[in-house]
Order: sequence, then structure tokens, then C-alpha cells
Amino acid sequence: MCVYWCSGHVQVDPGKSSGESGASRGRSCASRGTAEFVKPSTSLTRREMIAAVRKVTMGACARTPAEPSTADTVSPTPSRVTALSHLRELVSGRSFQLDDFDLRATVGVGTFGRVRVVKVKGSADRTPLALKIMKKSEVLRLKQLEHVKAETAILAKIHHPFIVNLLATFQDETRLYLVLEYVNGGELFSRLRNEGRLPELEARFDSAEICLAFEYLHSKNVIYRDLKPENLLIDSDGFIKVTDFGFAKVIEDRTWTLCGTPEYLAPEIIQSKGHGKGVDWWALGVLIFEMLAGYPPFYDENAFGIYQKVLKGTVDFPRHFDMKVQSLVKRLLTHDRSKRYGCLKGGVEDIKGHKWYKGFDWEMLLSRQLKPLYVPKLKAADDTSMFDRYPESTEASAQAVSASDQQRFDGFIVDVDLH
Repeated sequence: MCVYWCSGHVQVDPGKSSGESGASRGRSCASRGTAEFVKPSTSLTRREMIAAVRKVTMGACARTPAEPSTADTVSPTPSRVTALSHLRELVSGRSFQLDDFDLRATVGVGTFGRVRVVKVKGSADRTPLALKIMKKSEVLRLKQLEHVKAETAILAKIHHPFIVNLLATFQDETRLYLVLEYVNGGELFSRLRNEGRLPELEARFDSAEICLAFEYLHSKNVIYRDLKPENLLIDSDGFIKVTDFGFAKVIEDRTWTLCGTPEYLAPEIIQSKGHGKGVDWWALGVLIFEMLAGYPPFYDENAFGIYQKVLKGTVDFPRHFDMKVQSLVKRLLTHDRSKRYGCLKGGVEDIKGHKWYKGFDWEMLLSRQLKPLYVPKLKAADDTSMFDRYPESTEASAQAVSASDQQRFDGFIVDVDLH
């Protein structure tokens, strides 16, 4: 079901005011002259998964996942992940074109593109990479050019152990390309789909990684705005990596545009009150709940129903939730931003110092010295078995764009910070 790094966005009708209900699936508002988007998270697969998990976990026969026996502090086994420095050496000083790559399996598809596993053609180094391929004609048709440029510009300036890192960009007459590190352990969504819900220790570990990724992004004045299990990949060592920066934005204070996934929207986004970094901490609270429950705290069959529940703010915790994690989730899902954890004077340290994380070694986690509690079973670096199968493309079917439209893609190729 999931789309790796190619999630499509739903086009806004710029004639609609920000006062509309947004009841139709995936529709959003255009405010202050800037059109942005809400991703429809309610595909049948996701709906069916949430409905099934809710039916089981809210009943008397709820299955309690076994807690992993491995503690957070156990030293890791040797890493199976290719070092970022090695990947940078592989692409450094090169100006790529599509013919420079051997194209392998597709591991994600979206509205205007796909992601394929690739290897540098003719190179003795057979390290797999991920190639995100976007059709220019579809990017223009869906009015996504500025989003794509913004995503690329942000990715070019950041690098972090818990973020999918950009390595290079290039384009031709019909397509745009991003060369990224290949993360082969599948999506957290798929793990939730298979397990129903996660053991508490695993949820704590995963949420801590995301917390560190957000701390880094916010230090760069970048807000992410699209946290959800579908956008979290698992590498071959079991660590989480945040992907899909289509809604990320550099801000100094606040922005007023409505975007994100309905179940994860903070109330200030829905109410068009202006929002900032606090929306990511709200979304972290939603994610922690979903990892432990198997479904999000605010769920309905349509987006408008979800918005109503978010604004009401009632969270019904399943019986198996520990009081400590309930406390943290409540602190994150606080409507008043002046009282929400992550937004207070202590910033992210209020979250990291919460009693649910008591004894957690954040420095060791950042340096990947802690052993993840789930490690995917993979055969090789180019293993694609953890992803859904997709029909392949010859990459020769993209529609040409006019000369004037071609000029609009000037500036897409950026210098990636490889240091």
C-alpha cells in the first residue's frame, strides 16, 4: 500500500476559503494566499487495518505483544548499513544521467513518480541506492513544483542518522531525479499492519529516534509536518529513518497553510491559527499512541469527522497503556501550545527528560550505539522483500513539457552538502 518516498499530494482549489469544512477526503484549505495540501491517509488498506485493529484491541480478546527481551542498553552487533561517508564517495564529483544507473525493482509509487533501487552502472562498487523519479508533466499538472523544489532544497542542507539522506540531484527533459540512500527494512506502517501494535519498549525506542530527528530539524528551523507510520522507514540495523519531506518548510516563526495527514494534524493547523514547530510534537504524541494501540487517537471514516475529534481533544487510552506513557501522550496532545511539551522553555529536553524515557541514553542512541529491539530479516543490501511489489516502468513514458515550462525547473539541481 505504502509509497516509500513518492506520496502524492491532493491539489487545493485556490478558490475555496479557509472557512470551509474540508469534509471531503483529503481536501484542505488555502489561506493567506498560499495553497498547500492534505494527504488522504484513508486508503482502503489503511482503513481496513485500523478498523481491524480497533475491533481486536478494544475487545476482551486483545492480543498483547510480547515485550522484547533485549534491553535498550545492549551493545549493537556490527552494522549492516552502508556508511553515509561511503555513499558520498560513490556519488562525489559526478554529474549523473539516467543511463548511469542499472535500474532494479520499484519499491514505491506515487501520484507523479516512483522510487527504484539502482546501482551505478559499470562501477565495481555495487552498493544499492534509491532513485526517486518524478514526471515533470505531472508535477506541473498537480501544481507541485514549488513543493518539490522546497523539499529538494531542504534535503540538500540536512543530514542525520535518523533521516533518509539525499546524495545527488539531476534532471532531463521529462523527469526530475533524487538520488538517496536506500533503506531496505520496509515501512513502520507495514510492521504495524503485520503486528497490530508494538511492544512498549519498541515504541519507546522508535519514538526516541524521531524525537532526535525533530530536534535536529527544528535546530535548522525546519518543520516536518507529515509524521505518520508510512513515512518512517526501517534500516537493516533496525533504526528508524524519516522520509518524504514534501510538506517540510523552513520557518522563522509561524506559517498558516493547512497541510499534513488528517489523523496527525494539530488543532492549530485545522483552525488556521498559524503554526510552528509545535505541530511536530503533537504528531509525535499521535504516533506514540498509534504504535502502542494500533490505531490513532483521533479516527473517523472521513476527514471532517477526524477534525471534529481533534478539536474536541478527548483521548481514550486502551487499558494496556502504562500511566507513564499516558502522561507523555497527554503532554504532547495538549491544545494550548504554551503548555505542550516541546514548546515550553525547556524545549525538547522536557520530552527527553520525561519519566517514560527514564534511564534512556540519548547520546548512545544518536551515535547508534544502542541495539534496536526489532531488526528486519534481510538477505542482502539490495533486498526489496520488505516492500510491496509494483508494476515496473520502462521510464520512457513521460510526457514532454514545453520550452517555457522547462525553464520553470531551473534551480531544481542543487549542491548537496556532502560534508
